[in-house]
Amino acid sequence: MNESDISVNKIKRKFDDIIQNVSTVIVGKPESVELTVLALMCGGHVLLEDVPGVGKTILARSVSISTGCSYKRIQFTPDLLPTDVSGVSIYNQSNGDFEFRGGPLISQMVLADEINRATPKTQSAMLEAMEEGQITIEGETRMLPSPFMVLATQNPIEYEGTFPLPEAQLDRFLLKISLGYPGQDIEKEILNAQISEHPINTLDSVTTPDEVIECQVAVKSIFVDDLIKDYIINIVSATRNNNNLSLGSSPRGSLGLFRTSQALALLRGRDYVIPDDVLHLVHPVLSHRLITSPSARMTGQNTDSILSDITRTLDIPGSQTKGWMKR
Repeated sequence: MNESDISVNKIKRKFDDIIQNVSTVIVGKPESVELTVLALMCGGHVLLEDVPGVGKTILARSVSISTGCSYKRIQFTPDLLPTDVSGVSIYNQSNGDFEFRGGPLISQMVLADEINRATPKTQSAMLEAMEEGQITIEGETRMLPSPFMVLATQNPIEYEGTFPLPEAQLDRFLLKISLGYPGQDIEKEILNAQISEHPINTLDSVTTPDEVIECQVAVKSIFVDDLIKDYIINIVSATRNNNNLSLGSSPRGSLGLFRTSQALALLRGRDYVIPDDVLHLVHPVLSHRLITSPSARMTGQNTDSILSDITRTLDIPGSQTKGWMKR
């Protein structure tokens, strides 16, 4: 076993520790937990879209506790102001100076609860933070703590009194995840686990923020062959030339698919990406970046079905990819 294999195994164990720890609270949703941890390890943000009560908030809290990251929750409402999110300078009469009071956005992990209930002006206060890890207030730029991750939730059913997220903001979410209802056996397991108290009350951290940053650096070292890069570009390009889509993916989608594929390869214990990694992540990375055409909506198609059609028609790279024959 060479030094590279040892490093991959070490980082993989950290991935696994976080996923297993969160899974003691979020029962029966291994893929949703895995994708959330992948986004964290890529330095990305997650949009959790699902009905109320399926564990979106608990998922965010569990990941923050497991990684030892500081955590703040923002309840978005129509009367929320941008300064309520990012912070504001307040005049101190005792010393005659303005003092900055940071808002809940200044945290390592931020839960933006029901983000689509805030006005567009307040929603836009998140854009700079999500893209650049910094905020600018009254002309002064302040860096946000690292690692930094936004987990935003929204209800796909109740739209009254909401403000749909603009494409520019949707594009800044690395992944879109749905938890869904648990099966009957899993729901019974959830009931049994909470007879005396909620499992999150006894959850401990298994890594530190510094170890998360170490994992983020390791993800970027995973090898991606040119054939895989071409495959990613072909998928994204196909969304821009599809009659069923009014809007295709931006280059940020290509970068997201590239980075998450690296993270998934590492989680699977490899130091190289294979086509299956890319295919596994096409829907959570790209679906929220696309807009279906009116004609496609009339025939009952959505972004997921269109993406499935695209991936079926594209050629998958051959076995020339580095190390593929090791499988």
